[in-house]
Amino acid sequence: MKTSDTKVKTIRTNADKLKAKQLELLIKEKKDDFMIKQIPKNIKAEEAILGSILIDEHLINKVSETLDAKDFYRQSHKTVFNAMVFLNNKNNAIDILTLTEYLNNINKLEEVGGIAFITSLPNKVPSTANINYYVNIVREKSFLRKISYIGENIANWGYNNENNTPEFILDKIEEMLSKITKKMVVTKVDNIQSQTLKAYMDIENIINNKGNLLGLETGLHDLDHFLQGLKNSDFMILAARPSMGKTAFALNIASYLAIEKDIPVIFFSLEMSSSQLIHRIFSCRGLIEMPMLKSGKLNNQMTQDLIDISNKLSRSKLIIQDDIFNLAALRSIARKLKRENDIKLIIIDYLQLLEGNNRENRNLEISEISRSLKLLAKELDIPIIALSQLSRSVESRQVKKPILSDLRESGSLEQDADIVMFLYREDYYIPETENKNITEVIIAKNRNGPTGSIPVFFHKEYLRFQDLED
Repeated sequence: MKTSDTKVKTIRTNADKLKAKQLELLIKEKKDDFMIKQIPKNIKAEEAILGSILIDEHLINKVSETLDAKDFYRQSHKTVFNAMVFLNNKNNAIDILTLTEYLNNINKLEEVGGIAFITSLPNKVPSTANINYYVNIVREKSFLRKISYIGENIANWGYNNENNTPEFILDKIEEMLSKITKKMVVTKVDNIQSQTLKAYMDIENIINNKGNLLGLETGLHDLDHFLQGLKNSDFMILAARPSMGKTAFALNIASYLAIEKDIPVIFFSLEMSSSQLIHRIFSCRGLIEMPMLKSGKLNNQMTQDLIDISNKLSRSKLIIQDDIFNLAALRSIARKLKRENDIKLIIIDYLQLLEGNNRENRNLEISEISRSLKLLAKELDIPIIALSQLSRSVESRQVKKPILSDLRESGSLEQDADIVMFLYREDYYIPETENKNITEVIIAKNRNGPTGSIPVFFHKEYLRFQDLED
C-alpha cells in the first residue's frame, strides 16, 4: 500500500508540475501577445506638450502646425488640445484659468480629470525647450497607430471579401497610405506675404518668357498657345461623337510627347488593344498610310519608315495599358507608375467604359469616376485627359456642333473638368462642304483661360492631326 500511495503521489506531483508548466507557458504566450499588440502611445509626451503650452501659450502655433487632436491617444488629451486650439483661434489667453473655465462651460472639465488634472500638467514638463522632441514622439506614435489601423482593415477586407474586389481593396489601401504619408510630411505654412510674392514672381516669369508654355505641349502649336499647354493637376475631358477622331487625337498627343519629347506618358485603352494603337502610331508618326499598313503592301521606303518608327517607339517612354476596366485598378497603377516612372500625363480612352463602385446608378457611377479622376490629377500633380462619348441628342439637332449639355450621362463631367474640349468635323455631316479634312477643336470650358475654337487639319490616311499651316 505504501508503494502504491507513493506512486500515486508521484503521478499527482508530476501532473501538477505539468499543469503548472502549461499554465506558465500560457501566461507567457498571452504576455507576449499583449506586448506585440500593445497600442503605440506615449502618455508622458502628450502630457508634456499640453503642459508646455500652458507654460508658454505661443507654443500652440508651433504644435498645431504638426499635430491635431486626433494625433493624441487619450480622449482627455484630445479634448484639452481642442480647447487650447479653440481659445487660440478666438485670440484668448491659454492658461489654467481660461482653460478650466472653457472646459467647464462645455461640460468637459470633469471628463478630462477636473481642475486637479489641468493644474498638474505644467509640473509634468521637464523643459519647454524640448517641445519639438515631444511633438515628434506623439506624431510618430500616431503614425504607428494609423498603420496598425490600416493593417486591421486589410485583414477584415481579406476575410470579408464578398462585396469587395481585390482591385477595390488595393485602391483603398493605397488611398489610406497616401493620406498618412502626406500627414507625415510636415510643410511650413506660408503667410500671405510670401504667397503674394510667389504669385507675383510666377506672373513676372511669364512676362519675361513670353511664348513659353505653362504645361506640356500637344504637338499642335495653335492649341498649345490657346491653352498654354496641358497644365499639372488639370482634369480634361475630350468629347465627341463616334468616328470624330477622339482616339486618334489623344494618341497624337501621347506619341508626340513620348517619341518627340521623351516624356513619360501612360495611355489607358479600354476600347482598343495595344497592337491596334501601336499600328496607329506607326501610321501617324511614320507617315505610312493606314490602308497600306493594314494590307501589308509596303514599298522599300515604307518598310524603312516602319523600321525607323518602330525603333523610336520602342525606346520611348510611352506606356499602353489595355487590360484595365476598373477605376480602383486604374488609380492604383497610376500611383505606381508615378512613383516608379514619374509619368507626366495620363490619357483614358474612354471614360464611360470605366467601372466604378456604384453599379446601380449609372449617373452616380460616372460622377464618382469623374470626381476620382479630378482628385487623382491633383494628387499626382499631372494633367489627365479622359475621352468621353457625347449623347445622341447631337444627331437630332439641326446644328451638330456639340455643347456642354451633350456630355453623356452626367453633369458632373462638366463640373469636375477644368477643361472640356469637343472635336467636330463638318465634312462628317456635310460631305460637300468646303471645310474638308478640317477638325474644329472646340474649347467649351476652360476654368483658367479663354474658350473658343481652333481649326486643325486631319490627315485621314495617317490618322494625324496637324496645324493648318503645316
